[in-house]
Amino acid sequence: PHMLSFARSNLSAALPGLSAAYKLVCYFTNWAPGRPESASTFPRDLDPFLCTHLIFAFASMSNNQIVPETLQDEKILYPQFNKLKERYVHIGGGVVFSDFIDIRELTISLLRTHNFDGLDLFFLYPGLRNSPTHDRWKFLILIEVSLVWKLQNPEMVLLLIIFGLMGAQGRARGRREEPECSSIAITLELLDFINVLSYDFHGSWEKFTGHNSPLYSFPEDPKSSAYAMNYWRNLGAPSEKLMMGFPTYGRTFRLLEPSDNGLQAVATGPASPGTYTKQAGILAYYEICSFLEKARKDWIGYQHVPYAYKGKEWVGYDDIRSFQEKAKFVKAEHFGGAMVWTLDMDDVKGAFCGNGPFPLLYTLNYLLLQDGK
Repeated sequence: PHMLSFARSNLSAALPGLSAAYKLVCYFTNWAPGRPESASTFPRDLDPFLCTHLIFAFASMSNNQIVPETLQDEKILYPQFNKLKERYVHIGGGVVFSDFIDIRELTISLLRTHNFDGLDLFFLYPGLRNSPTHDRWKFLILIEVSLVWKLQNPEMVLLLIIFGLMGAQGRARGRREEPECSSIAITLELLDFINVLSYDFHGSWEKFTGHNSPLYSFPEDPKSSAYAMNYWRNLGAPSEKLMMGFPTYGRTFRLLEPSDNGLQAVATGPASPGTYTKQAGILAYYEICSFLEKARKDWIGYQHVPYAYKGKEWVGYDDIRSFQEKAKFVKAEHFGGAMVWTLDMDDVKGAFCGNGPFPLLYTLNYLLLQDGK
């Protein structure tokens, strides 16, 4: 599906002491308040000084108009969110754009009414996962129309989310590169910045364990954050506009045999759902902290990321150390910064991991904003 969203302004330019050299773009999900007990997170629980840009996920579509997804969003979450310094809304939730839409007419009302500052286009698996191949061309048209909208509303930010291995997947399988990848790349310089989904490279849909978001690739497996970022840079995206995706969650597997527990171990599906996120195959960072109390942890040296296992349950995830390694890569390669999915899957209140509130986000904030001058 293709998804939409919104954006604008730069927190680092407005706050003394923050470097404008890098962006730290953070998502908040509208289902986070519904999680039980200490995992419930409202916009009022967020630290507005952690990120340079905040994005609210998701809004929805009804009668060819972009609308709040729920009444709670409009009456409670939007007002709380808009008290924070940076304001964005992300439209999506699985919306499939099967017809051409006029982004200028769709967005302006919701943006103005709720005081959001820009538009975020979410390019999720075009031509893949039940999305017809011609959706790639339709999304290109949507980008072009959005650029016209941007020219008419220069005070708004326009950004794009792109799947890390779109096109790269074809190359890995020996197919010729899709022409629409290069066509889309032509428009990339006109966007304010581009968020790359450099995660979900492996998960319980596969029959062998693999890490959700490795920094570097193995020779036989090109899927990695570094590969995805370099792929889009090689297509022509300016380095300073590319934001590397940092996940605050891990992907889980159920092992066939507890004794076979490394990378590429045989798996039979997802591990048990988390107590709070309640989704098979995924654990929030704060749930992983609890999982680690009785699990065996290991480090994938070449990929600079950890994994852990307990009985038949296996999770590949990110922690403070891997965020440090990835932030160093962003700076060394002169990329534009980091995109975090999501704020509410970090240890928001410091109740689970023993490292205070937002341990992952504070790591990025320090390395990219305070120490990034």
